[in-house]
Amino acid sequence: MKIKGILLNNRVRIYDFNKAKSIYEEGYYGKLKEDCLDLSLIEACYLLEKEKIIIEDSNKNQLNFEEFYKKCQEIDERFHIKYIVYSDLRNRDLPTRTGFKFGCDFRVYNRGVKPIKRGPKAPHEHTKWIVFVIPYNYKFTFPEFSRAVRLAHNIRAHMLWAVVDENKEVKYFEITFFKP
Repeated sequence: MKIKGILLNNRVRIYDFNKAKSIYEEGYYGKLKEDCLDLSLIEACYLLEKEKIIIEDSNKNQLNFEEFYKKCQEIDERFHIKYIVYSDLRNRDLPTRTGFKFGCDFRVYNRGVKPIKRGPKAPHEHTKWIVFVIPYNYKFTFPEFSRAVRLAHNIRAHMLWAVVDENKEVKYFEITFFKP
C-alpha cells in the first residue's frame, strides 16, 4: 500500500507518522515534525512519479502525476525546469534538499551523507553544492552572479549553475571564488 499525502497549498503532508518517518529516513525527503512529514512540491512530485506515494487534494480526489505536476506549475512558474534538475540529481543518488533558506534552488550532498544530521558535522557531511537552476537562454547581471558565488563560498560549498536546454537536458557549470 502506498503512502498517502494531502496537498496543502504549497506542500504535501503525510500524517501517518511511521510511514512518513520511513520516507524521511530512506531518502531524506521533507521536514519531519512531531506528528507528520511535510514535503515540498518538488519532493512530493518526484515521489509520486516514482510511485512511492499517492496524493489527494482537499476534496479527497487522488491526483495522478500529470494532474499534480500541472498544479505545481500553477503554483511555481519555475517548477518545470527545477523539477528536471531535481530529478536528475536524485536519479544520480545525490541527497538533494530544497535550498530556499540559502537563497538557491537546491542543496546537494555527497552520496552516502545524511543531510538530516544535527550537531557538529565532519567536513564531508556539509552541503557539497548549492544549485541555481536556469533555462539555457537566461540572462543575469554580474551582481547576481557575484552574489551566488559569494553565497557558496561563505558556506564552504561549490556553486553550480544547472542549465536546462530546450531538450530538457541539464548541463552543470561550477563557478568558484578565487582570491589571488
